[in-house]
Amino acid sequence: MQQGQPRYAMHPVRMGGPGSPMVGVGGGPPPPQSPYMNRPPGMPPGSPMVAGGGGGMKRPMVMQSPGGGGPPGVMKPGGMGGGPQMGPPNTMAPGAPNVPMHGPIPKKKKKVSDKVLPQKVRDLVPESQAYMDLLTFERKLDFTIMRRRLEITEALKKPIKVKRKLRIFISNTFFPSKAEGMEGGGGPGDTEPTVPSWELRVEGRLLDEKPAEAAPSTNSSSSSSSSSKSTIKRKFSSFFKSLVIELDKDLYGPDNHLVEWHRTVQTAETDGFQVKRPGNKNVRCTILLLLDYQPQQYKLDPRLGRLLGMTMATRSGVISAFWTYVKTNRLQDTHEREFINCDKFLEQIFGVSRMKFGELTSRLTPFLLTPDPIVINHLISVEGPPENIKKTTCYDIDVEIEDGIRPALNGFLVNSSVQHEIQSLDMKLHETVDTINQLKTNREFFLGFSSDPQQFIHKWLVSQVRDLKVSVLCLFTFFYFDFLT
Repeated sequence: MQQGQPRYAMHPVRMGGPGSPMVGVGGGPPPPQSPYMNRPPGMPPGSPMVAGGGGGMKRPMVMQSPGGGGPPGVMKPGGMGGGPQMGPPNTMAPGAPNVPMHGPIPKKKKKVSDKVLPQKVRDLVPESQAYMDLLTFERKLDFTIMRRRLEITEALKKPIKVKRKLRIFISNTFFPSKAEGMEGGGGPGDTEPTVPSWELRVEGRLLDEKPAEAAPSTNSSSSSSSSSKSTIKRKFSSFFKSLVIELDKDLYGPDNHLVEWHRTVQTAETDGFQVKRPGNKNVRCTILLLLDYQPQQYKLDPRLGRLLGMTMATRSGVISAFWTYVKTNRLQDTHEREFINCDKFLEQIFGVSRMKFGELTSRLTPFLLTPDPIVINHLISVEGPPENIKKTTCYDIDVEIEDGIRPALNGFLVNSSVQHEIQSLDMKLHETVDTINQLKTNREFFLGFSSDPQQFIHKWLVSQVRDLKVSVLCLFTFFYFDFLT
């Protein structure tokens, strides 16, 4: 090689057949090239690049048949009008035609439309219409399931409460006095005298819960154990925040007439409450029960309650109802959207003609009151015949408890086994449709070849020439810009 002559010569490439224009150098001298330009892997610097028997650059690709397999130059079904399949010029490394430069090509995500059969296949096989009907039904079912999942997700963000009946049992037992020398309640041989006393018991349970029974039979042991595991019985005290029993102040004095229980963080739940006091006279008592609302509910001020149409609600429920009232009556300021223009009713309640939305919570707080307790007036009977002394009084109240369907809804959302099974069936369905499309292409290929072989071969060669021109132009552009950089 002479001094000053470029190390690698760019030779012109003839497109098509004889008489086609020359593509490449354009008739002038090639641009100067760096001695350290990109080379195929394994080629040391200073060695010339060889292409066949000429002095040009070696092509970094191998022309294969349209079907992707077999030796170069062998025509296969499916190549009509397609030519050799090529990726972008910068995805293949020079000298290694089948090695991607950017790692493995990611698998194309399948779409719903990929499962649709071509119209020609449906015309050839009329029974395939049943498959298309199933696809339509599947789309509707997927839409319904997706919508339900969104509704369940939104519903689980809020507490799911159901109303139930809690039955309260109030009973009292009288213990008469024992004279000296008689066996008392302390056990056999107890000769100490005792004073008359009574015991008051307050218990309760939900109406649909069955009271504790004897051990189940052997036939139903498995079913009873499974049901006891699935349902957890709530303690009676868990429904209340506080309980106060007020006895007759004239009989027990100002210091001993109140019995109080208030819930704390360390409170242990119990199935009932009992109070024992000395006495042999009927006692009138008042039982005050304050329900434990979760989330916390408030009693609305009568004026605000009449305006919003509610008597008890949570804080968020009151704010939502207030905002609905503002929108319905168009009280939001049209220019300053953060202000509320109070009408005559709101002005009477809050005492201002205008207020900000940010002040709403603080202004509503004085009108959110503690709910009223449940008041039960009971008579503790200790006088009269024994059959009238031992009796039980029942009261029913409405309570809100957590719906037992929440665990089932959570399990439905987190269960992925069904989704994996559906995805695997979808993949099989996509593969089957791809096979059908490939067989359809093969059928069209052989039908076209059998109808007019000469014209078919001519069209295929014209297509291959056109694709070859595009391929050579892409390769030249790739190597030329790689040389410039």
